[in-house]
Amino acid sequence: MTELTYAVAQKMLADALAFCREKKFNPMSVVILDAAGGMKAVGSEDNTTFMRWRVAYGKAFGGVAFGMPSRRVNNMAAERPHFVNALNGVADGNLVPVPGGVIIRDANKKLIGAIGISGDSSDNDEAAALAAIAAAGLVADTGA
Repeated sequence: MTELTYAVAQKMLADALAFCREKKFNPMSVVILDAAGGMKAVGSEDNTTFMRWRVAYGKAFGGVAFGMPSRRVNNMAAERPHFVNALNGVADGNLVPVPGGVIIRDANKKLIGAIGISGDSSDNDEAAALAAIAAAGLVADTGA
């Protein structure tokens, strides 16, 4: 696979939300972007707060905009807050530097997109992203 297709992204969205329901996470929002930053799938569960999808978007955004999963951006924010603040300025405030945004790679490790999930703890958000990527047979990059 050299690109993230609509069909694969839609399946990942469904798989991520199914994982969240199985684990009894809080209501979630999921955003899946292709490598060019195009939205391939977006979904928010009932009773999710109205800005939650924007947080999910910001987590995925760093993956495709800067090639950095949100966990790595989070670590950088702790070590170099001025740099991450500058990155967020360049990104028009769209960067959310907390775990839950995972880069999606193909079998050859090529970046083909990113998934951002928000609604529960950052670690649970990331776990749902990892489950969706694995179910699609793709490679997850958390930056860990």
